[in-house]
Amino acid sequence: MTDVYQPLALERAKQYGIPNVHATYQELLQDPRVDAVVIAVPNDVHAPIAIEALQAGKHVLLEKPMAMNAASAKEIVKAHHKSGKVLMLSHQQRWESVYLQVKEQIDKGALGRIYNTKAGWMRRKGIPGWGSWFTQMHKAGGGPLIDLGVHMLDLSLHFMGSPKPVSVFGTTYAEFGPKRKGIGDWGKPDWNGFYDVEDLATALIKLENGGTITLDVSWAANTTFQDNGPYIYLMGTDGGASLKMGQGTLHTELFDRTADVEVNVPEGDEGPRIRMNAHFLECVREGREPMTSAMSGLANSLVLEAIYESSRTGTS
Repeated sequence: MTDVYQPLALERAKQYGIPNVHATYQELLQDPRVDAVVIAVPNDVHAPIAIEALQAGKHVLLEKPMAMNAASAKEIVKAHHKSGKVLMLSHQQRWESVYLQVKEQIDKGALGRIYNTKAGWMRRKGIPGWGSWFTQMHKAGGGPLIDLGVHMLDLSLHFMGSPKPVSVFGTTYAEFGPKRKGIGDWGKPDWNGFYDVEDLATALIKLENGGTITLDVSWAANTTFQDNGPYIYLMGTDGGASLKMGQGTLHTELFDRTADVEVNVPEGDEGPRIRMNAHFLECVREGREPMTSAMSGLANSLVLEAIYESSRTGTS
């Protein structure tokens, strides 16, 4: 294992009985005993480290977002194709128990054609690590849109069958961060740093099959928004779903009356991260393409970049 702060790496190695600690990621990639790596670093170094890892013949589990922008994401995809190794994006939301159960019903046709999705992740007061890399555009690539919105965009496209987005209209706002307001308790502030990313973003995404996705995300907003946290509403021709904070309800119409069915997390559920990591290991062992593939990561990057560009230009 390795960490940018080596004392922490040594501490964790001792805690979990890890025999080898490397001073740099380059040393780790040169270690022939290492078959696969998990990349969980600031966004601006996702692409260079992922590309080096793939070129070194390692399988890669890459934290979201795939890269700072679509151009860097494309470079990762090129390296992936040349390497023949497994590249998986770390979208743990897909592995939430309730979401898996709903996707199973979607695949059976229970919801029919999903033509409209409303998704988001709202925080009233939750700017992470003010002044750190999280709030600096040249290191993070954006604010809540690239941090939280990528999860809900990925989940929306997944539920809708991965249709091709064809147009985007979006707007971003920075009303709290520049004033040092809306700061949450996640991460350590750096008051010598700065804030130049958005703290709220909203977008309408039109899909090739005629469907639409409405996306709203914030780190900070003056609201008593009922759906504070992650949420997604699916509207299909034969049924729908309301999913909030890991809980869910399926909606349909029977005997000319509305009918709802609750979807719950099973008792003793192992959790999404464990399922996600197990899937990655299965793909490595069996040479299979993961559910959150390189191309899904690229698709997300293209849409996020289009939202930022729409906000900058005022056009779709």
